[in-house]
Amino acid sequence: MKIIGITGGVGAGKTQVLLYIDQHYKCRIIRADEAAHLLYEPGQECYKKLVALLGDSVLCADGSIDKPKMAATIFADQTLLESVNKIVHPAVKQYILQQIAYEKEKNEVDYFFIEAALLIEEHYDQIVDELWYIHSDVAVREKRLAENRNYSAQKTADIMKGQLSEEEFRKHCKVVIVNNGDLEETYQQIRNIMGD
Repeated sequence: MKIIGITGGVGAGKTQVLLYIDQHYKCRIIRADEAAHLLYEPGQECYKKLVALLGDSVLCADGSIDKPKMAATIFADQTLLESVNKIVHPAVKQYILQQIAYEKEKNEVDYFFIEAALLIEEHYDQIVDELWYIHSDVAVREKRLAENRNYSAQKTADIMKGQLSEEEFRKHCKVVIVNNGDLEETYQQIRNIMGD
């Protein structure tokens, strides 16, 4: 089983690439964001620590964490954001390692894909066999985020500013997939990489 990390800036189209891979290859895909959300649930590893850190004001009536409220709270406070990341990131990595071990034991898939914005910063290169960078030009990403997520130009600029540079992504990733809009071209690149 080959372990591959997928990364790239916001709006690069990582989801679209993984959708194609999921439909055409025997693989397991884990998205770090989704894994984090699992770990926020009551009874899961991060829940008590996050509630202790952020207080009851981030809870819904049923006791679960209100994710939009939590996001609004932590993104307004850099110190708080760093504290949350110190709780969540190691737990997500641990969860992913457990899932890799589980899939290796089951031995039913050829590939294990991990998608995360912070693969490089969180040193996933120590876990994966190779890193893939999904690249889209800035103008393409801005247009996608405005159309698909209703992001303002300012919100997109703020997110992009906090992400790694093009050079940094390329320096760490063995494979670069260019995803500027023609999906058939993107899929052909995937097929070439996978040896189809």
